[in-house]
Amino acid sequence: QVHLVESGGGLVQAGGSLRLACAASGRTSSIQYMGWFRQAPGKEREFVAAIKWSDRSTYYGDSVKGRFAISGDNAKNTVYLQMNSLTPQDTAVYYCDAALSRDYDAPDTVGEFDEFGQGTQVTVSS
Repeated sequence: QVHLVESGGGLVQAGGSLRLACAASGRTSSIQYMGWFRQAPGKEREFVAAIKWSDRSTYYGDSVKGRFAISGDNAKNTVYLQMNSLTPQDTAVYYCDAALSRDYDAPDTVGEFDEFGQGTQVTVSS
């Protein structure tokens, strides 16, 4: 089992930036992908970004391409999400996630990830 703990959420004005971090512990050697989803009130959980742990390749949801950047530190078992040019539409709870299975290539749906953190609130004011 892998345990994930997010940090770095908060309140920011539109146009501003935030960086989220997620530290993994436990069976970290089993991690294939790490990434982020978000969920706004009344909406489904949305894929944001993910990174393949073996080669650091990354991919993003359409709504954040060009504004967000995901990176990882294998030595610290930590993934980061740099969020720039934030808008009120980015307001959501952001969840860190980990995929442990080798069955999926570039997972981007909730069902393809095995572990989720507790979430961190990001609020963007207009």
